[in-house]
Amino acid sequence: MEPTTFYLQSLGCPKNRVDSEVILAALVNGGHKPVEDPLEARLIVVNTCSFIESATQESIDTILELAQAKQRGHCKFFVVAGCLPQRYGRKLAKSMPEVDLFVGTSSFARFPSLLANLQKGDRERLSIESPRFLMTSETQRVLSTPFYSGYLKVAEGCSNHCTFCTIPAIRGPYRSRPRSDLLQEAEWLASQGVIELNLVAQDTTGYGIDLGTEPRLSDLLEDLARIGKFSWIRMLYGYPQRIDRRLLEVMASYDCICKYLDIPLQHVSARLLKAMGRSGSSEEFHEIIAFIRAYLPEVTLRTTLIVGFPGETEADFQELYEFVEQAAFQRLGIFAYSPEKGTKAARLNNAVDEWVKQERLRALVDLQEKISLGYHQELVGTVQPILIEGVSGETDLLLEGRLASQAPEVDGCVFINKGFGEVGEIMGGRITEAHPYDLVGEIVENANESPPGISG
Repeated sequence: MEPTTFYLQSLGCPKNRVDSEVILAALVNGGHKPVEDPLEARLIVVNTCSFIESATQESIDTILELAQAKQRGHCKFFVVAGCLPQRYGRKLAKSMPEVDLFVGTSSFARFPSLLANLQKGDRERLSIESPRFLMTSETQRVLSTPFYSGYLKVAEGCSNHCTFCTIPAIRGPYRSRPRSDLLQEAEWLASQGVIELNLVAQDTTGYGIDLGTEPRLSDLLEDLARIGKFSWIRMLYGYPQRIDRRLLEVMASYDCICKYLDIPLQHVSARLLKAMGRSGSSEEFHEIIAFIRAYLPEVTLRTTLIVGFPGETEADFQELYEFVEQAAFQRLGIFAYSPEKGTKAARLNNAVDEWVKQERLRALVDLQEKISLGYHQELVGTVQPILIEGVSGETDLLLEGRLASQAPEVDGCVFINKGFGEVGEIMGGRITEAHPYDLVGEIVENANESPPGISG
């Protein structure tokens, strides 16, 4: 395709962001120039999410908004990519004539040729393949994250088949990348200035199981730590039942591995978990949490929960509420269940009224705010390592940063109201105020006040 101006918008999770970085590389390497205003772009690309109903609606709203930009601006080609076209394919083509090309989740590598065909007048509007694509270290990316932070996608797809989830249909079965390939990409990320490495997959703790070889997540983590170029290594999205002694021992052995675990439970009622296509119970999860904290007393635990799943009774919710109260997670994401077309759960009876879902969600949010505030209050007066991210998005009178216990894009931040901080540096900061989601602090003048390793 002849070089032109383009506007790229990425929606959804960090895994989607990595895909967008692959698209971005294809465009930039093709000589195309990014612009910040879609009205100025000759090519508009939106990489969509369709994991849950709200994400699907956000994607549709964004497409319609950018379609208006196409009509009012300079846009000649409008491309919709990612999960939404992979999931809905021809239905989108019929309902959105303003879109020139729909690209599925396995067609990102073919982006340059697809654009060239589009410019030549190719009238085929769909490029939807079986979801089998797996990126490698040779797949070029242009980082869209701040220079000091990056994502390493260790696997693609999912083979767990939870009854409420569309990911296996959209992304295909779980496919781990070879360890040597991931280490090569990690070296490249370090060469770009990345000091905070975030491992992502639909289930990071499932890494390597499909390869039929001995190396697992614990081995990969250890190899990444031994590179010696990352200050913080954090893993996201792990199944609780796959957290073993070896993984915790590796986490405890290296200061650069964040003592942070994101373990989505979804619920604790054994009956509802079975209906979700998952395993576990409140008793089992309490044992897992105790096991983790025995090895990592300073660990920050995050989970996600669903309220209002079909058949959830008041007793089920009370069990969940009491579990959250006792487990005392530092971080918690809560979602009201929404039926997704094509999933087994969408065909279940005993739907929970929407107002009941919202009441239960609010009750858990209120409870968790008290728990999180309690944890944050314990940090007041202590000096913590803070990754400085720059001027706050709230006001240019404050700096903003994060602790190792605050993952990018999903957790809160530290607002810095005193002292000078260098963007991309990890500096000592004294915590002065605590809030349920965020903290307030000040940069300490003496760097020696900052404790070694990672805390918080």
